[in-house]
Amino acid sequence: MSRPTTRSKNKRHRQEENVDTTSEILRKIHTTGDITDDDIAQLYKTWKPVCQGCRVNTKDNPNCFCGLIPPPNGSRKAGLWQKMTDILQALGPDPTKDLRASNTPAGLTNLGATCYANSILQCLYMNKSFREGIFSLEPDVLRQNPVLDQLSRLFAQLHTSRMAFIDSSPFVKTLELDNGVQQDSHEFLTLLLSLLERCLSHSKVSTARTIVQDLFRGRVSHVTTMFLFSLDIRIIVSWHPLFSDFTGKDERKCSRCGKDSQASSNMEDFYELELNVKGLKNLNESLDDYLSVEELQGDNQYFCESCKTRVDATRSIKLRSLPAVLNFQLKRCVFLPKTTMKKKITSAFCFPGELDMQLRLSEHSQFELVYDLSAVLIHKGTAVNSGHYVAHIKDEDTGQWWEVDDEHVSNLGRHPFGEGSSSSTSKSVESESLHPSCTEPKNGLANGNHIDAVQPQSSESSDNGHAGIFSSGDAYMLMYNLRHNWKDSEKKHKLSGPSDMEVEADIISFYGGVSLPSHLCEEIKNLNASYDDACQQYELKKERELDRIMTRRQEVRSVLSEAPVRSIQEPFFWISMEWLRQWADNVTPPVLDNSTIQCLHGKVPLSKVSSMKRLSAKAWDMIHSKHGGGPALSNYDYCMDCLVDGARTLVCGDSYRDRRTVMKQIANEVVQGNCEDGAYYVSKAWLQQWLKRKILDAPSEADAGPTVSIKCPHGQLMPDQATGAKRVLVPENLWLFLYEDAVSVKPDDPLGCATFPSDARECSHCSDELSEVAVMEDSLRVVKLKQRLNHEKLAMGKSIPLLPHCKNYLVPSSWLLKWKDYINASGKNVSASVKPETLDGVIESLKCEKHMQLLERPPELVCKRGTIVQKTDGLTIITENDWKCFCEEWGGTEEKGIYAIIEYSYNAGNTLVASCEEMPVFEERLSSHDEETSESESRQPVIRTCPEICEECIGERESCELMQKLNYCNEDIHVFFARDKEAPKSFLEASDTSFEQDRRVSKRSRKTTNGNLINLKVSGSTSVYQLKMMIWESFGVVKENQILHKGARIIDKESATLADMNIFPGDKLWVIDSEIHEHRDIAGN
Repeated sequence: MSRPTTRSKNKRHRQEENVDTTSEILRKIHTTGDITDDDIAQLYKTWKPVCQGCRVNTKDNPNCFCGLIPPPNGSRKAGLWQKMTDILQALGPDPTKDLRASNTPAGLTNLGATCYANSILQCLYMNKSFREGIFSLEPDVLRQNPVLDQLSRLFAQLHTSRMAFIDSSPFVKTLELDNGVQQDSHEFLTLLLSLLERCLSHSKVSTARTIVQDLFRGRVSHVTTMFLFSLDIRIIVSWHPLFSDFTGKDERKCSRCGKDSQASSNMEDFYELELNVKGLKNLNESLDDYLSVEELQGDNQYFCESCKTRVDATRSIKLRSLPAVLNFQLKRCVFLPKTTMKKKITSAFCFPGELDMQLRLSEHSQFELVYDLSAVLIHKGTAVNSGHYVAHIKDEDTGQWWEVDDEHVSNLGRHPFGEGSSSSTSKSVESESLHPSCTEPKNGLANGNHIDAVQPQSSESSDNGHAGIFSSGDAYMLMYNLRHNWKDSEKKHKLSGPSDMEVEADIISFYGGVSLPSHLCEEIKNLNASYDDACQQYELKKERELDRIMTRRQEVRSVLSEAPVRSIQEPFFWISMEWLRQWADNVTPPVLDNSTIQCLHGKVPLSKVSSMKRLSAKAWDMIHSKHGGGPALSNYDYCMDCLVDGARTLVCGDSYRDRRTVMKQIANEVVQGNCEDGAYYVSKAWLQQWLKRKILDAPSEADAGPTVSIKCPHGQLMPDQATGAKRVLVPENLWLFLYEDAVSVKPDDPLGCATFPSDARECSHCSDELSEVAVMEDSLRVVKLKQRLNHEKLAMGKSIPLLPHCKNYLVPSSWLLKWKDYINASGKNVSASVKPETLDGVIESLKCEKHMQLLERPPELVCKRGTIVQKTDGLTIITENDWKCFCEEWGGTEEKGIYAIIEYSYNAGNTLVASCEEMPVFEERLSSHDEETSESESRQPVIRTCPEICEECIGERESCELMQKLNYCNEDIHVFFARDKEAPKSFLEASDTSFEQDRRVSKRSRKTTNGNLINLKVSGSTSVYQLKMMIWESFGVVKENQILHKGARIIDKESATLADMNIFPGDKLWVIDSEIHEHRDIAGN
């Protein structure tokens, strides 16, 4: 039993049956003139059943409404039936997505490469004391200082805005930062605090005026201790009112001279401590290294200015006072002398959540100096000059840690790197598993400071999340806040003191105990109101759009459900299929337009059956009542006139087809030469093309002009010998048929189909002209044949034998090539060949006007098995006999020729300088290879020319040509990325000076098997640095990793231009990836 087939299940039915039925009905109408209802039903296909389940709409069934809308769960790429998500996306961005979550900090927008600034600003904002100080500034001070004004606005939006992220561009523009340039966050913090300190000095609010110094400034001294005899030590203790410690000053005097040493004589302010990371495991080791004592002995002894004597000494840094916010800058960037580049240290570094700095001071303090980790600034990436900055910051009020990554803010829980973090670069570390040195300072007095044993951490601090050891390979800055003590009460007293309230602006209290100035409150209130209004407007627009879409979809579905006509007797209307598609697809449909399916009589023609649908009266009323338009074309609006015309056209087409079939048989006999009763001439080529065309119902434009190509300019019969004028005689009946078609196609040009009977004579003028041309061609063929015999080897392209001490001549290779093409041309190539110029003018162009010497270098000579062979370039060597024949044939003067004599030089190290007895000559030594004997190997062939070569003019010309080549703009060069560290042979062999002006290059990038090949648009003034940036953008290889080559030469001078490096248009460069530095995005962020 054969397997049932389903191959044609979903295919459309063939149309032959319908076409045959329609033709039969039209022929019947043409014969009888009667049109019945059955004829109308068959012609307009109203008898066809209502179609269901088709994948696409069927044109030959006016009752098919399939495919106008997608299935219930389907959608389309555009229009009414798009996915709802795409429709909502067309409304614009949804502002409700930017709504700030409850109890979540706001982020800052990244303007390109401003992540470094965003991280620092977030750290400063999350410091409650600093934030309150900025909010307490007077309006007058804010107006006078744009930086403070924008900073206060930014902090106010971060604190009370309803948006999830804040635009930082006003503050960044005020600082005049370049959005596209990545900067170091540590440098930015240092410069920003220095700027804020100057700006805040104008404030009359004491706490605001010194907020930077109060929070971030500490003091250190660089101590040099001399050991010469005995020292008279005297301690003077002074009280520092802003810090919880004593600042002591050691006065050390030399017992020999009695002068003060450098110990503690000068104190310096600091805003952060820069700690080494390389080779150190944790913060404790870095602090030990920072405070370590350096011994100055031997050649490195300290010189006492007073005693004028070198003495042994020690040098160290003493911490005199510590700020409330202690910042540690981890020096992860180191300089590599071998590569003269910087590298980032990515080794893990441990730091505690709780830091006791009391024992690190130079003098013991009676107050506790316990700091809690408040922020970790992280630099992601292994490269120094790029990467990405994020900040992990702790909320002082809730103790929650937050990761602030520009616009994105994530909750980390009670730990800096998240609870249960498994990151390879940042994680929490169990205290028990750590080495003791990670949490305890070294015992003793090795660093010159008083150190006691570290006390164990209390259980209370551990529960609050202060305790713990953390490790990170990307931590770049650490911020510690001093734990609450006597200073806080003093600060709070100052913040709320009556003396300050008198000069402060009006302030309004917000949640969380934070107060904002009234002008900031009003501004934030307006911003939030504007944002809320934007959210409401979007929701209203969204609701209206969705309602409109659903209403339209329901309308389309309801109309299409009523569209089919259920019975033959039921009245119906015709509707344009084109308009129906637009109505079903568009959200806003056009006005109903049925004019495209009307004939000239205002009715429905038979030719529009495939362009319209049969709509029920109810569905028509639903559409017409809502969208208007028209005209209404009912089931009675058949065009009888068009039916009669169509029937007549069909019958005429049948008759024409039959006639043309008969004429085609006759034309075949004519072309084959079997027709003997020819009466009229037609073009043979035209008739052959006419036979190849399909038989249609009526003549086409291609049927015009059967005699155009055999008609001469004088209006007579073109001679048969003329190009394209071949003709054949056709019978009279075939000619009349062809003539009738030609005139019907172009009735306005009756002369375009000239008649040439069999006795028509050829044009005498054209015959005479062809005879003269034939005589000239015969004569030219004889001349060319003679030249081929005179110069047999040159004409055949064979090399001529070159013998030493024989007189030869030099001619331009381009002229010789043109001559060879000219004398060897035949057939159709004769007219395309170009006649060479006369020899005298060509030879004169080879001489310089200034010295009348040779402007071209002679060809290179090579010895192969004892035979001298020339490498043809600009000039070619010919024999004396060839030169004399050329002079006779091409108007040359023998005496004006440039002759050359080949000699051997036995001194390989010197260039032969001599002259003939008749005239001076110039010689040039050239290389030789593969000599058969040792004697021939020592000989070098030398060309002696007359006139001699003009080195001065050639040098000037080559310099000008090189400058012109290098002065290019917007030209292509090829760059190949060798992924397997090896370039293709064509790129390795690329010459350093190769340049082809007219070579054809591809305009698109393409991939090869072992790399990528791209074309880059460059100019001669493009720098190597700019080229490397273009390669970075194309291949993703960072500039520092690119090793760029041209041939075997490395291109490494980034400041040089492509012209300086002799890189021409079309040159082939190749690049490999050294993989030393981490790959990153070209934007730097």
